[in-house]
Amino acid sequence: MISPFLRLALVLGLLSAIGPFAIDMYLPALPAIGNTLVADVGAVQMSLTAFFAAVSVSQLVYGPASDLFGRKKPLYFGMALFTLASIGCALAPNIGTLVAFRFVQGLGAGAAMTVPRAVVRDVHTGNDAARLMSLLMLVFSVSPILAPLVGSFVVEAFGWRGIFWFVTGAGVAGLALLAFVLQETRPPAERAGSTWRGSLSAYGQLMRDRHFLGLTFIGAFGLASFFVYLANSSFVMINHYGLSPREYSFAFSINAVSFIGVSQLTGWFAKRFGLRRTVRGAVLGFTVTMTLLLVLFTAGVDRFDVLAGLLFVGFGFLGLVIPATSVLALEDHGDIAGVASALMGTLQLVTGAVVMGFTGLFLDGTAFPMVAGITLCAVMSMAFTQATLGAPGRTAAAF
Repeated sequence: MISPFLRLALVLGLLSAIGPFAIDMYLPALPAIGNTLVADVGAVQMSLTAFFAAVSVSQLVYGPASDLFGRKKPLYFGMALFTLASIGCALAPNIGTLVAFRFVQGLGAGAAMTVPRAVVRDVHTGNDAARLMSLLMLVFSVSPILAPLVGSFVVEAFGWRGIFWFVTGAGVAGLALLAFVLQETRPPAERAGSTWRGSLSAYGQLMRDRHFLGLTFIGAFGLASFFVYLANSSFVMINHYGLSPREYSFAFSINAVSFIGVSQLTGWFAKRFGLRRTVRGAVLGFTVTMTLLLVLFTAGVDRFDVLAGLLFVGFGFLGLVIPATSVLALEDHGDIAGVASALMGTLQLVTGAVVMGFTGLFLDGTAFPMVAGITLCAVMSMAFTQATLGAPGRTAAAF
């Protein structure tokens, strides 16, 4: 019989994965979407950027709403909106309409990408929260493993529109999980004192909290590196290296396997070394690996095996960074966990969208702009780690 701890991780992970599934599953279809709708690379990528922008904005509303009305009601609204918008994406006659419905779809997905983190903080803190967050990441990360592969099969069988019909079904499944499995973790007694004015005040409090912001931006630039990979990898690997959509799906999934596998060690590392030391070491490993990759490509080593191998190692380190920084950032904000989760998610996704847009200005058909963008993110994450958590010698007492 499945334990309550594992059941909660499974449900929260599946809900959290619905939004990313809507991203990852259609990555192999991006070139086909451009061909069918007669749109250039920039216009097709705008459908990805619009989704991220909408998720970023919507989280600022879903977070306070989950503190005021409980965790489940905002999730119901978001999942229903996501499902309806997915139908619109499937029927879109041109790239403008697709981008518009992707924006609405992102508005709905913001609920499932905000509220689960608050639920984790509702029920656990410290190492238990890190363990639950890493288990949630395990389920959540099934998306980048399976979604591109499933997407490639769906595209071959039904065309790219079939992907959005599939995603519609995922939205319906999310609504079923909410109705029949997930329990409310913020009862009326705990939300009695919550108000919209209080939420605005809480946002102001968090924006003045340098420790919270530092941890948020460590994770933000880590995630931004993956967003750069999301936005560019299909064009680089399919058009530049000549992979088929299915081969690209396998290549993409390998990095997700690395991220997932290492993320499951977060609880072990946290117990043995502490969360702060775990973050410092993982960010250092990520930065060194990505810097090596950039140096090799600058020297003219433009090879798929080198790119895939070092990304595999780098994203493995990132698997420790994301759950650990999320737990640390929310640790001291249990009474406003929804607001804190929302602000963290918004700042991280806005950072990712800005970095994606900036990297897009330098696209030249090769892998170099993507590698440079990922490395820049790693360096920025390292800078925020040093500013927030310091060097090992200076902060050892913090453990």
